[in-house]
Amino acid sequence: MRILIVSDTWQPQKNEVVQTLEQTIKQLQHFGHEVKLISPEGFRTMACPMFPNVRLAVWPYKQLAGMIEAFAPEAIHITTEGPLGRAARRWCLQHNKPFTTAYHTRLPEYIHARTHLPLAWLYARSRRFHQPAKNVMVPTPSMQQLLLDKGFKNTALWSRGVDLERFFPASRDGADYLCRHDNIHLPKFFYFGPLEAEKNIEAFLSLKLDGTKWVVGDGSLRSTLEKKYPDVQFLGEIEGDKLVQLLRAADLVVFPCKMETAGLILLQAMACGTPVAAFPVVGPIDVVNDDKAGILDDDLAKACMKAVKLPRAHVRAFAEKTNWEKATRQFERWL
Repeated sequence: MRILIVSDTWQPQKNEVVQTLEQTIKQLQHFGHEVKLISPEGFRTMACPMFPNVRLAVWPYKQLAGMIEAFAPEAIHITTEGPLGRAARRWCLQHNKPFTTAYHTRLPEYIHARTHLPLAWLYARSRRFHQPAKNVMVPTPSMQQLLLDKGFKNTALWSRGVDLERFFPASRDGADYLCRHDNIHLPKFFYFGPLEAEKNIEAFLSLKLDGTKWVVGDGSLRSTLEKKYPDVQFLGEIEGDKLVQLLRAADLVVFPCKMETAGLILLQAMACGTPVAAFPVVGPIDVVNDDKAGILDDDLAKACMKAVKLPRAHVRAFAEKTNWEKATRQFERWL
């Protein structure tokens, strides 16, 4: 099958949408499908006003239409609600072609947090975008239920996986990054992700925990947070094998965000044998549904102190139940 995927976000970004697409495309090709991805690459772009590191295509319809017609896809999947996603949706509707969409990001909440625009209006706008889709793929049952409660009618579960050959337990010496710091007190509590207000990172940084807090990631709040929390070790953006080393070195990964649809970093940490702690909210309640792998609690400090004691072998065994092949078979089914 010739499958066209349209996404407003792609490499060099390393967010959850990009990671999910990378693994999904790899699996689809392994299944024997011909896959084409259309991203902002090759289009005239501008910085996204709310997310300056994201480049958005400018007036892409004519160029995008030519690319779609040249590829002649048998299935079209629209990943995002940006300019490319909207242009692809327009083409499909004009040509009476079925398409699917995905709900990777709780965009209404993100926009509301930054602009204070009415949440009901933002959800109505998102609902209109997804309404003509054959299926709206969502990553977790709790996110599916939230959308149903918001009036979405055509949702389908497309779960997430983890690359068990890349994320696995190994030496916990901690990578060179930990060796550069003198005052390391155990246990080591880690946060991985952007340093932005919607990630609720201060719910972690403000906790009184016996140990050392580490932050892996960058964002607009970094300089402010470094000044406010001088005892926290900020390592900046780290990717690739060094990221995996830090996931192994951590005694616990803390996930304070309350606005995620899933949380790939939770699966990646658990695959390395590292337990996790989070709030019992949409996303984590599905990803961490075994108290032998992680602890969810409205009292995040309590969750941290309980989770850090979990046997790492049990954590890894839980993560082994998920894989990208199974997740991609779901994607394939809903096209």
